[in-house]
Amino acid sequence: MEEARKRTVLVTGGCGFIGSNFVRLLLAERPEWRVVNLDLLTYAGNPENLADVEKDPRYRFVHGDIGDRALVDELLAEDVWAVVNFAAESHVDRSILDSGEFIRTNIQGTETLLAAALERTPLRFVQISTDEVYGSLGQRGASSEDDCLVPSSPYAASKAAADLLCLSFSTTFGLPVLITRSSNNYGPYQFPEKLVPLFITNAMEEQPLPLYGDGLNIRDWLYVEDNCRAILRVLERGRPGSIYNIGGGHELTNLALTEALLAELGKPRSLITFVPDRPGHDRRYALDCRKVFLELGWRPLTDFRTGLRRTIHWYQENRVWWERVKSGEFRQYYQKQYGRRLAEADPEAAPGQDSGDNA
Repeated sequence: MEEARKRTVLVTGGCGFIGSNFVRLLLAERPEWRVVNLDLLTYAGNPENLADVEKDPRYRFVHGDIGDRALVDELLAEDVWAVVNFAAESHVDRSILDSGEFIRTNIQGTETLLAAALERTPLRFVQISTDEVYGSLGQRGASSEDDCLVPSSPYAASKAAADLLCLSFSTTFGLPVLITRSSNNYGPYQFPEKLVPLFITNAMEEQPLPLYGDGLNIRDWLYVEDNCRAILRVLERGRPGSIYNIGGGHELTNLALTEALLAELGKPRSLITFVPDRPGHDRRYALDCRKVFLELGWRPLTDFRTGLRRTIHWYQENRVWWERVKSGEFRQYYQKQYGRRLAEADPEAAPGQDSGDNA
């Protein structure tokens, strides 16, 4: 019991969206644990996400790359009990523009972490993955952990490759690896290239909401705090070598989600602008989560409407945060990816406006 109370966890990518929410949850609910956060602070890694805990003596931030083997070895030597790997390039559209960083971080970086962890077995290793590795579904059914992987985008392919590497280290070397694959997360601190924060902030500024294709692509939505609680349960109780699907059980078309956001914000539906679809846009994702329900007793606690309202309120109360995030590099990215699409869809929508990505 004494040893368990003093556990140190290395969280990689802890300044990102899900990672920062997980770090905050660990510090709140495991008061005897220490958290070391290794983050390279690429465009979506924001130290402001953890400004409220940066002076906590149980928390330590390290600016660095998961691909730096010497640094990873140094950190793991600090009596680390587990690694939780959130570090990843995670935006589908950026992977279509340039897949190189996705290969380097998501595959090669994961391999570096695994190899370093292997030197310290039985260190537990939790790999944070995505439902996108399963590929597109028809109108019915749900992906289970035993299904074949059929990734469509370079991003999804890089995550599938990382998952397979993790499983190979489990089978070949006995490394206690666990993998979580979640559906679309939403909530506070999400970088506004993703549908929910992008559309909330655009609507707040009366800017168009660029919706891909016919808007009928379907995603399952999971409040980020629920996902973090599931990850913690997998970390503590999951069976090594196992994969756990984590879903919110709330499927919506992107169009229905957009309409729900506008209704909560009291904004007109006329802000929706249908733009040409992106290449390889999967039609539907859905997860069979019976394994995590039955083995670990986890269930999502936040219903979609409540989670959506909490999320909207957070962006309303943290305007300075997202206005700063949506400046600089984000504007350049938008112009490259969406300026022409938005202009083709609506000639009155100037290419320099802050509009962007879908789920």
